[in-house]
Amino acid sequence: MRPRVLVAGIGNIFLSDDGFGVEVIKELAAADLPPWVQIADYGIAVPYLAYDLTGGYDTTILLDATPHGRPPGTLSLIEADTDDLAASASIDPHGLRPDAVFRLLRLLGGDAGRVLVVGCEPACLDGGIGLSPEVEAAVPAAVRAVTELAWGVTPELPLKETTEV
Repeated sequence: MRPRVLVAGIGNIFLSDDGFGVEVIKELAAADLPPWVQIADYGIAVPYLAYDLTGGYDTTILLDATPHGRPPGTLSLIEADTDDLAASASIDPHGLRPDAVFRLLRLLGGDAGRVLVVGCEPACLDGGIGLSPEVEAAVPAAVRAVTELAWGVTPELPLKETTEV
């Protein structure tokens, strides 16, 4: 069965809470996910995500630290507007930003489907390995949220919003 959902962990594990997405992917490896879900740790190799998305997915779920000025460890569910993200013609092939991924994907003729971001408010993005206690405590809730999204259920998070990444 072709995976219909890609769950992509992104972030730099050497910048403390920026490793949130990578940590959630580690936990998801042991979760009870349906067979149509593929999980992948992209870490800082985010441009490769665009190439993988050319295979086609109905839904792409990105896991990342997303600073919005909220209390550390706060989870958010964001629906990305990929048309707006991909509108710019410039691409930095070494860029780590999701907007560059969607511009590259558009140039490659791919489609990420519906793009959701399960984000976590970081406490610290300084150099260092390991998540802050607040972000570490949010990992199990993020795993539950992704599992629910994979099964087609909208998770109950402390914050829901629709915006651009």
